[in-house]
Amino acid sequence: MPEIFVDLGSVDAPSGVLVLGMAGWIDHWPELGQPLSERARKAALSGGGHLREWLCEAVAVPAAADRPLTVRASTSPSPFDEEPSIATLEIELGLPWHGNPVRLGDLPVDRCGMVIGDAVALDSWTGLDGDPADGLADVTYWGRYGDDAHAQFGGERIARHGGDGPYGWLDLPLAEATARAAELAAWCDRLHGKGLMVSVDEHTDFHRAYRAGWHHPLRAGAIEVGGCQVLGLGWGPGDHSMRHNGERVTGQVYPVTLEAGETGETGEMLMRWTIPPYETEDE
Repeated sequence: MPEIFVDLGSVDAPSGVLVLGMAGWIDHWPELGQPLSERARKAALSGGGHLREWLCEAVAVPAAADRPLTVRASTSPSPFDEEPSIATLEIELGLPWHGNPVRLGDLPVDRCGMVIGDAVALDSWTGLDGDPADGLADVTYWGRYGDDAHAQFGGERIARHGGDGPYGWLDLPLAEATARAAELAAWCDRLHGKGLMVSVDEHTDFHRAYRAGWHHPLRAGAIEVGGCQVLGLGWGPGDHSMRHNGERVTGQVYPVTLEAGETGETGEMLMRWTIPPYETEDE
């Protein structure tokens, strides 16, 4: 039975080099020596390749610099909740392809998500510990005493795909966000001791990509980084725990290939990341 693909959006690669990488580690590449863009450029010159150092991993490939590149995915049911989860990710690279499929390497599913974008643009990616460019942050809270806290402090229900999300406030100045979170935590400590989780998420690129996917069934969302459109992909924590936990250390890695698509007379180059369906030991 042929796979059914859904469009996730598009990305730009004006440098001519596209990267699929682990979102939680994109900003660590410069700390390990050469920036991501330089490593990616060298890999793309040889037709594409797998980049790995310490816990940072990515695949870099050549891509058309003059057009948006479509990203799509097929799905399979998650073993955790049977909700759709990415099974095959395809990225149109806008270049002709004449040969047989070529395996570039393999990638683990980062529990913090994945990112697809221009190699040079991703040099400016701000990660978990980065500074928000706009000076803003989101505050969310949830837990056993979430409704009590809402009655006391207010805040909006921040919806997510598939159900209600936590209470909170979006787009607050960082100082105000920090003060509100401290007030919530002090209230809970004074009355209950525990039972309320409070999070302050600064508007780093990492959080903006995560937030862009809140309402998408596959947690896909596009943001602008370094003047380019990049796409973030998230995974549900339950699905990640059942299928991908341990990542490379436990061999939970999945092949990335270059191959031909079905458009045009000669075919268009695709980068394809294939995550096989979950199988139990009995199967």
